[in-house]
Amino acid sequence: MTATVVSRNLTAEAAFTAVKAAVEAGAEVGVAVNAAVTDAGGNLIAFLRADGAFLPSGKIAQDKAYTAAGFKLPSGALFDALKGEPAVLTGITTQPRVAAFPGGLPIWDGPHLVGAIGVSGASAEQDDACARAGINAIGLGPNQE
Repeated sequence: MTATVVSRNLTAEAAFTAVKAAVEAGAEVGVAVNAAVTDAGGNLIAFLRADGAFLPSGKIAQDKAYTAAGFKLPSGALFDALKGEPAVLTGITTQPRVAAFPGGLPIWDGPHLVGAIGVSGASAEQDDACARAGINAIGLGPNQE
């Protein structure tokens, strides 16, 4: 029996680089977004609100990251995965901090989930693109590889 497992952790420096890149990606397309990065357990590491970004979107960005970390899949994929089971979809999406819409992506270091990023404040497509920009800035992936 093995009593422990080795885990990898996203560094604070990487988390701050990711949120900065996500907010900058929003600015490049003319939107002000909030970006949050969590560890693999959904605990906040870094957060950045662009000047003029919607205040409620700050919590939504954090919830998207929490969802992506907790379910180990993009937050938008959660809705698609459950839409054929209305009772399960309703049950899960009414839980605190669960956001089943685009803008949250897990962050993988190969086969290891090391965190997640959530972006909110623009369209679903723009939020997702900004989240991808954040991950790209730290050289990791949104998919397990």
